[in-house]
Amino acid sequence: MGAEGGTGPVTAPVTIADKPEIVLIELLFYAYRDFVSDPDAVLLRYDFGRAHHRVLHFVDRHPGMRVADLLDILKITKQSLGRVLKELIDTGFIEQVPGPVDRRQRLLYPTEKGRALSARLTEPQARRIGAALAALDPAGRAGAERFLRLMIDADERDKVSRLISR
Repeated sequence: MGAEGGTGPVTAPVTIADKPEIVLIELLFYAYRDFVSDPDAVLLRYDFGRAHHRVLHFVDRHPGMRVADLLDILKITKQSLGRVLKELIDTGFIEQVPGPVDRRQRLLYPTEKGRALSARLTEPQARRIGAALAALDPAGRAGAERFLRLMIDADERDKVSRLISR
């Protein structure tokens, strides 16, 4: 049997001594849970989920982005995006426009309604981050940003830095 094929319950927890990174892993889980909790409550009113939030966020941050670029950012398949995007378009939060040169290209724009919802979803997250950063000195803030950048796959960091610098 392989290393993962044993039987019976394991009663000893993984400890910090076993895996020092476990604290940060758990902190990321808890921080993410709380970071998305406020937007989740708003999204429920629209029968939307976190995928809708992510799509709306990036379209709002990058009006006129191509569907292909959104797929690349989210690292999902066209099929996965299709249902969510259709719902956002059908409910008037996003508008899809043919490209000016290549009419097959689909460009995505938030509507005023979409921009308002995006702001409503982002506001509690900005407050949460702002409160946490207010407790840090400038070096702590720089350290937090550096840590998050280093959590991104190395081959994606430059691209992400360009995208978020707007």
